[in-house]
Amino acid sequence: MNGVRTTSGKQHEPLGKLFAKLPKRALSRVGVVDVGSNSIRLVVFDGAARSPAYFYNEKVMAGLGAEMASTGKLNPKGVERGFAALSRFAALAKGMDIEPLTCVATAAVREAEDGPAFQQRVERETGLKLLVIDGEEEARLSAQGVLLGWPEASGLVCDIGGNSMELAEVANGKVGRRVTSPLGPFRLQQVKGGKDGLRKHIRKIVSELAEKMGTEHERIYLVGGSWRAIARLDMERTGYPMTVLHEYRMTPEAVQDTVDFISASDLSEIRSSVSISASRMELVPLASRVLSELVSVFKPEDLAVSSYGIREGLLYEHMSDALRKRDPLIEAARFSERQMARIPGSGRKLYDFLQPIYDDVPPERDRLIKAACLLHDTTWRAHPDYRAEACFDNVTRANMAALSHPERVFLGVSLLHRYKNNRNNSPMARLFSLLDDDELRDAEILGKAMRFGAMFAIDDPADAGTLKYKRADKILRLHLTDMGRRLMGEVAVARFKSLCNAMKVEPDIID
Repeated sequence: MNGVRTTSGKQHEPLGKLFAKLPKRALSRVGVVDVGSNSIRLVVFDGAARSPAYFYNEKVMAGLGAEMASTGKLNPKGVERGFAALSRFAALAKGMDIEPLTCVATAAVREAEDGPAFQQRVERETGLKLLVIDGEEEARLSAQGVLLGWPEASGLVCDIGGNSMELAEVANGKVGRRVTSPLGPFRLQQVKGGKDGLRKHIRKIVSELAEKMGTEHERIYLVGGSWRAIARLDMERTGYPMTVLHEYRMTPEAVQDTVDFISASDLSEIRSSVSISASRMELVPLASRVLSELVSVFKPEDLAVSSYGIREGLLYEHMSDALRKRDPLIEAARFSERQMARIPGSGRKLYDFLQPIYDDVPPERDRLIKAACLLHDTTWRAHPDYRAEACFDNVTRANMAALSHPERVFLGVSLLHRYKNNRNNSPMARLFSLLDDDELRDAEILGKAMRFGAMFAIDDPADAGTLKYKRADKILRLHLTDMGRRLMGEVAVARFKSLCNAMKVEPDIID
């Protein structure tokens, strides 16, 4: 069946009505169901339109495509599990007043002999209309999901499912060449000839993919549950301090080491410690063989895990160009401030107040400073004894796009120091290792700058004074207004001096 073909900037039924409000900053709740060969997932998006949050997320490992390579039909047990899941999802959507619920079906339903019958039964008994897309459309939507999370993504997107694996190029905010292949683990289970036959089969197909897609891609973006499971095992193997999978990076050497680790391990023993389901873990050894061959043939400089795929790609499909150009991190931070800060809008004023300190920082640091200022007051409801740790935990685990792991920790440390003068004996200390000493110092300075500026005035620090940073003389000067003189109590003085001490400059207060 042909895919749902769409072009940027146009609205097409049945998706057009669903995403009609996306150009606005706030996103009305949007529900998407992804019916894959192995799993069926419902996601309800909410929050910032450019950086949607997951209001609801549920997955069922139905296994629709299990044994399909040998029978040509959907797995009967998977059909019943899938139908039960879709019936539940339809009821949940109705309860959340999400209509219509967009449902996309991929390899299993499009290739099985009884796929159309399953499609018709679902629509007849649940009211859900499955949009069956072809392999190239699946590749395109997955690639657009990566672009939603990484606006500057450049490389090759590789999306693995149960019965297929898709590749797509991304660069300059666009999706280029794309191709589908039969390299899903369910299909590989049916390959004859033992380990040697399997190795030759995978190598042949990957070599054909390389001829079509080229091998000049510096980065491979990994989409799909099997890739995420392998990345989680890589974290376990290396003792990586953070368990957020999105934007986790692996070198080709690390991938090969983890493939060897998987081959040599009793995966049933480590499965529970890494929270991977038995049905997912069953497919990991085969997926790891594919990944090993991909690395060997395509020779990327690194690989990055994406938690965003087809579902997010559907959202990106219907974003205006103006919305796509917004920074997902800043949009998410703005939304959080509007929802949770005591004085929404104060974050931008705090950012402006601190600009004399940061007038020469590069853009990649400036966006972190802006995000920190927008988030500086969003955990005020937490108990004062735990507010600093709550700030750190929230930002390092938050579902935010366009934010690398070191950047997460930088934001976390800066927000920790927004509420706490030091980080001694912090329970988050393991994660600090993702930053070098200079980055830790810069995050501490930003936190102490926000700590001072946030209490220096009720609304806008500029009403109380202005900063002037004389780098050559190593002096941070604070010019007070009449209001500032009244507000500059002993706590404010102490916090200003703490900031200057972190910056290794002399404080100069002019009233």
